[in-house]
Amino acid sequence: MEYRRIKDQDKNDAVDDDIESSHGKAVSGSISNVAIVGASSGDRSKWKRKSIVTLALTVLTSSQAILIVWSKRAGKYEYSVTTANFLVEALKCALSLVALMRIWRKDGVTDDNRLSTTYDEVSVFPIPAALYLVKNLLQYYIFAYVDAPGYQILKNLNIISTGILYRIILKRKLSEIQWAAFILLCAGCTTAQLNPSSDHVLQTPLQGWIMAIIMALLSGFAGVYTEAIIKKRPSRNINVQNFWLYVFGMIFNAIAIVIQDFDQVANKGFFHGYSLITVLMILNHALSGIAVSMVMKYADNIVKVYATSVAMLLTAVVSVFLFGFHLSLAFFLGSTVVSVSVYLHSAGKLQTQR
Repeated sequence: MEYRRIKDQDKNDAVDDDIESSHGKAVSGSISNVAIVGASSGDRSKWKRKSIVTLALTVLTSSQAILIVWSKRAGKYEYSVTTANFLVEALKCALSLVALMRIWRKDGVTDDNRLSTTYDEVSVFPIPAALYLVKNLLQYYIFAYVDAPGYQILKNLNIISTGILYRIILKRKLSEIQWAAFILLCAGCTTAQLNPSSDHVLQTPLQGWIMAIIMALLSGFAGVYTEAIIKKRPSRNINVQNFWLYVFGMIFNAIAIVIQDFDQVANKGFFHGYSLITVLMILNHALSGIAVSMVMKYADNIVKVYATSVAMLLTAVVSVFLFGFHLSLAFFLGSTVVSVSVYLHSAGKLQTQR
């Protein structure tokens, strides 16, 4: 009897162990399922955010030149381009301040995110601000010689100027792929501007090429100089540095208004000649810089390359309907070569960083 009682007890313990084991497996299985679902939802959220950023950058980049050309009336700007530039800098300054306020609310005010600064730190920002001022003004006047699709193509020349200035100023090494990409980029820009139906070999006259090269040099030097400033104090919040850069941009644009358009603004008003297209153009210029920052944060450099390539084609297609642009085989081939060169430059840049 005692032996049977012990045997029955062992059977009951075995049944309990089986129940506990199956329960443990069920719990661990449910936990793993939750982990898988959580990971997949996180991937979906990341993919969705990346897609939104890519779409935003593509739309902003492709519509930039179109909005500038579209804002003209009877072939000229009825509004003051200096006031438009001033509002772009003011809007970017306000957006940087809003971003800082969110950081202050979340993390508090620290030495790295406070707006108060020293003379030595802030005295370096007028140089890039002045360079961007001239470059931004030139982008309005270049359309006297270049159409919107041509501008999108020639704008990629700043890749060459930036790369060469990186090598000279920051002593960055350029890979063989990047040098090959520079050559392809020059060939693509030239091919896209070929004009077989005219006595002129290139669609863009010499003045347009000179302005495009000057803009590329200004943009490249300002970008390299700004990066050198930022890397002097890498812990400093980027929104603080952007804020002071945009403040000096506002100051220089205010000086440009006084020098260039004082009579027009004084007699006709600050917003004379503004239209809905002008407002959209100002918003586009202000948001484009933020979109690039979001790409670097939420996506990668390939997204920027994709947006640049698609923007060239989108600008050309939209210009066909809005401005009667002739989409030639030379333009299509040239834009394809430019897209490949931009991709190769990006790949070469990643190679040198490894």
